[in-house]
Amino acid sequence: MKVKTILVSQPPPKTENSPYVELMEKQKVKIDFVPFIHVEGVSAKDVRAQKIDLNNYTAIILTSRNAVDHFFRIAEEMRFTVPDDMKYFCQSEAVAFYLQKYVVYRKRKIYVGKRTFPELAKIIKKYKEEKFLLPSSDKLKEIIPEVLNEINVNWNRAILFKTVVSDLSNLEDVFYDILVFFSPSGIDSLFKNFPNYKQNNTRIAVFGNSTVKAATKAGLKCSIQAPTPETPSMTMALEKYIIEANKR
Repeated sequence: MKVKTILVSQPPPKTENSPYVELMEKQKVKIDFVPFIHVEGVSAKDVRAQKIDLNNYTAIILTSRNAVDHFFRIAEEMRFTVPDDMKYFCQSEAVAFYLQKYVVYRKRKIYVGKRTFPELAKIIKKYKEEKFLLPSSDKLKEIIPEVLNEINVNWNRAILFKTVVSDLSNLEDVFYDILVFFSPSGIDSLFKNFPNYKQNNTRIAVFGNSTVKAATKAGLKCSIQAPTPETPSMTMALEKYIIEANKR
């Protein structure tokens, strides 16, 4: 079946030169963006209930932009002045770059991993004298605590934000040729909104092994997967599939 319409379960891109815009223009497909999940901040009161005192930490482990935003939000709510000598360990360059929203980059001690958490852990391991805080959502990839415990550093997790299912009732009678998912939470949202969802002829695109597992467990057949050596990004995987499907 040919592909004409795609629903991406994320907010729309903020830049005009997004690869999705290019994909729409090149392949003449319609792409809609609807976040299936959204993030809500945890209150300072709830953070205190976790027995988290920001004064006790000398280094922050940041795995996402949300972690950056909510760490500085909570610091402000708790009237905590983040010291200039605080160390920041960022999982990727994108997270480190985003940190500039809150700190003067060249004046801070910022350490950057390549992409995955185990890569960042190799850097963290060199600073065992530090007391690390890991700001996170209520849902955390299992590999993160496993790796931190493995390298035997002094760390604590602070749940500063929660992943919440979005209301998708306006999509009840809308059908797309492809649904695109980037996390197990997106799959959860689909079935919480539509418990009787039937895939039928809809193709499912998934990013990452954990999303593949969640989709398969939910009984969905995945037609498009990324990243792969051939298609490292979702837009590349979609384009490859669309070219083949629309040829038939």
